[in-house]
Amino acid sequence: MSSPPTSGAVSVIGLGPMGRAMVRALLRAGHAVTVWNRTPARADDVVSAGARLADNPSAAVAAGDLIILSLTDYRAMWDILGQATSVLAGRTLVNLSSDTPDATREASTWARSHGASFLTGGVMVPAPMIGTSRAYVYYSGDHGAFATHRLVLAHIGDPRFLGDDPGRAQLMYQAHLDVFLTTLSGLAHATALVGSAGITAETFLPEVMRLFHAIPDMIAADGVGGLGARIDAGEHPGAGSSITMLGATADHIHASSAAVRIDTTLPDVIRAQYHRAINDGHGADGWTRIIDGLRA
Repeated sequence: MSSPPTSGAVSVIGLGPMGRAMVRALLRAGHAVTVWNRTPARADDVVSAGARLADNPSAAVAAGDLIILSLTDYRAMWDILGQATSVLAGRTLVNLSSDTPDATREASTWARSHGASFLTGGVMVPAPMIGTSRAYVYYSGDHGAFATHRLVLAHIGDPRFLGDDPGRAQLMYQAHLDVFLTTLSGLAHATALVGSAGITAETFLPEVMRLFHAIPDMIAADGVGGLGARIDAGEHPGAGSSITMLGATADHIHASSAAVRIDTTLPDVIRAQYHRAINDGHGADGWTRIIDGLRA
C-alpha cells in the first residue's frame, strides 16, 4: 500500500546535467529535494548542496508528492518505476524526458492506472539556463496537477500549459528541436560552403548571425503572430518573395554546393520542397505554401 505523499517535497529521478540543474534550482528556492540516479556518484554535488539521496526508486518516489523525471527516454521511466508502482498512488509524475507524443500518452495511461497524476514536460533551454529568467517549459496532461504544482515547477522555468492531451507538450518540444537541429545543419552546410573559398568560420559566423537577428522582420513585417494567423487561414501572399523566386534561389544554392564538392543532401531537400509547390501550381504564393506539401 502506498504511504501518504509528503506535502511540498520534491523528488528528482535522473541526474544528468539537466536533472542536476533542476535540483539546484529547487534547492535554491528552499524546497526539500530527494534524488535518485542509477549511478549514485552523479548525486554527489547536489547532495553536497542539500539534496537527500534515496537508496532506490521506491524510496525516492515515497519521499515526496511531486516526482520529476529527467531521463534519456520514456522507456527508462518504465524500467526505473516498474518496481515502484506500489508507492505511486497520490503522487504527481512530471516526465521531462524526450520521446514521442504516443509514448507520453501511453505513460499517462500507465501512471493513472497506478493512481498517479501525470504531466508531460518539454524543457526549452539547456542545463546552464535552468532556473533563469530565460528558461521556459511546456506542460500538458492533468490540469489539476499542473495547477497544484505550478509554483514549484516555476523554479525550473516559466511553466506554459498546453492542454489536457499529454502528447501536446512533447510535440511542441520536438517541433522546437526540429527548428534547432535544422538550423544547426544549415549553419554547418553554409560554413562548409564559404570555407571552400577560404572564408573561415571565425569570419563567417558573426556575419551570418546578423541574418538570424533580421529574420523575424524579413518574414513578418507585421509580427509573427500575424504570419501565423495567415498560415492558419490558408493565406500565403507572395508579393515580397514568391515560391518561384525562392525556388530559383534553392537551385543556385544546390548548384553552388555541387560545384565546390560540398554535400548536397540538405539543398536537395529544400529544393524539392519549393519545386513541389511550383509543380502544384503555387509558384506565385509565398514561402509558407510549402507547409501544404509537407502535410501531404
